[in-house]
Amino acid sequence: MRTTTGWQATGPTALRRTSLERRDLRPDDIAVRVDYCGVCHSDLHALHAYDQHTKAPLVPGHEFTGVVTGIGREVTTRSVGDRVAVGNIVDSCGVCAMCEAGQENFCHAFPTLTYGGTDRQDGSTTLGGYSREYVVRDAFAYPLPAGLDPAAAAPLMCAGVTVWEPLRHLGVGPGSRVAVAGLGGLGHLAVRMAVALGATTTVVSRTRDKRDDARKLGAHDLIDSADTQHMAAARDTFDVVIDTVSAPHDLAPYLKLVAMDGTLSLLGYLGPVTVEATDLLIGRKKLSSAGSGGRPATAEMLRFCADNGVAADVEVLPSAQVDTALDRLRRNDVRYRFVLDMSDLD
Repeated sequence: MRTTTGWQATGPTALRRTSLERRDLRPDDIAVRVDYCGVCHSDLHALHAYDQHTKAPLVPGHEFTGVVTGIGREVTTRSVGDRVAVGNIVDSCGVCAMCEAGQENFCHAFPTLTYGGTDRQDGSTTLGGYSREYVVRDAFAYPLPAGLDPAAAAPLMCAGVTVWEPLRHLGVGPGSRVAVAGLGGLGHLAVRMAVALGATTTVVSRTRDKRDDARKLGAHDLIDSADTQHMAAARDTFDVVIDTVSAPHDLAPYLKLVAMDGTLSLLGYLGPVTVEATDLLIGRKKLSSAGSGGRPATAEMLRFCADNGVAADVEVLPSAQVDTALDRLRRNDVRYRFVLDMSDLD
């Protein structure tokens, strides 16, 4: 086994620095020195649900960038010193219809998650990127284009690809009218990507003071979701509405914004929802969702972001301040993504 250092949960609100074990390199593995790891709302949820009395340890972190430090004997596409990025999926069955379609994120046998997942070969629990080293199948590590800053690119591997897939599969491009509900970790990247794809892009937010932020991100307008007249004036306007609101909420106001034959894509909240059929019927509107991305889409997203100067707005903290980052994230005190600098684990 290989030994590294990382941050392991001791309960629902705290982590401690400790030694971690990584597997020896399999033939198709690479070892990655983790340089920057994003802090995701999913990490908060995992920590909140964690029971320290279980046998399985919890090390969060599923969006990170780093440098290859070792390669398995069958790896031919990577070399020591290469910059790479890893997201929230590190393996899949590879043979089901979804995997063959390049949608490993929908693997019928369930994809192996970067942390809290089950390794397909030895049954161990995967430990995440809040650590100095990660061992991963070469196929699930992506070249990090030279044009991307490694800290600002880390959140692309979760938040970025989560909004990229629906934007691409819903055909967003020049002439498209896109609204993004919520301007957080997901939302600010949805705005940047939609604008870069050529869409006329509007932010929908109950926080009016985000208007300047929306403009800086490239948005053309902001709709105050708490203003019923403003919302009514925008009825049937948008081809695509990307809903990144993470709390339970009424979908009806957002469906009313969708134009005829348009789509509301629900990304932020993945719990149960209630929809009036008439809100879909009037205008032949569609409700969809998405999560993460397959390997082809992830690689495409990274190339697109490098070519178009798209990256996350990040606040970088030393990994020793992980508790501070998590506490501030709970209070939504970040614009728009925390990233941990893992170099202090050396």
